[in-house]
Amino acid sequence: MIAIFDYGSGNLRSAQRAFEQTGAQVIVTGDATSILKSAGLVIPGVGAFGACMEQLLNADGRSIINNFYKSGKPIFGICVGMQVLFEESDEKGAHQGLGLIKSKISKLKAKVLPQIGWNTVRTEAGSKLFQDVSDSSFYFVHSYAAKAGIKGSIDTYSNYSEEFLAAIEYQNISATQFHPEKSGRAGLKLIDNWVKNL
Repeated sequence: MIAIFDYGSGNLRSAQRAFEQTGAQVIVTGDATSILKSAGLVIPGVGAFGACMEQLLNADGRSIINNFYKSGKPIFGICVGMQVLFEESDEKGAHQGLGLIKSKISKLKAKVLPQIGWNTVRTEAGSKLFQDVSDSSFYFVHSYAAKAGIKGSIDTYSNYSEEFLAAIEYQNISATQFHPEKSGRAGLKLIDNWVKNL
């Protein structure tokens, strides 16, 4: 069973359909008990970092995600659902994240923002998430991103006027700045790679 965390943000139904295509059983829920019983947790997110964090905290998200992380079971963050796993973001002011990844989110330096559309990625050796899709393009919609991973993480980068972190694999966390559920065949393969490691 995979739980998609419904805390009021994210493309819940499109994410649900994408994860269900792997053959996995998927629930969309904000219930802590159901989430903690699941084999894997998906954290979606769209919009501004601060608004997502506010919704997450109102749904007891800090406790739920921290407890799931401590269990060692796999977590998958998508877009702002990736960003909230970091310590902080400077989007529209200073905002604190969950701090599971000791790095920060900052604005891209590109003249045209947000980045909307397809972009290629560069994957480090050892990635389980990008097995057989390391040379693919994925769909991004964002103006902010992490610029670097941390010690012990497997990092995947993309470039939009500057290098930024397109995905990270760290301990039991996998997270993508892009939307795999909107990234066609490559995105579905990436999701399937994650599900196979549950």
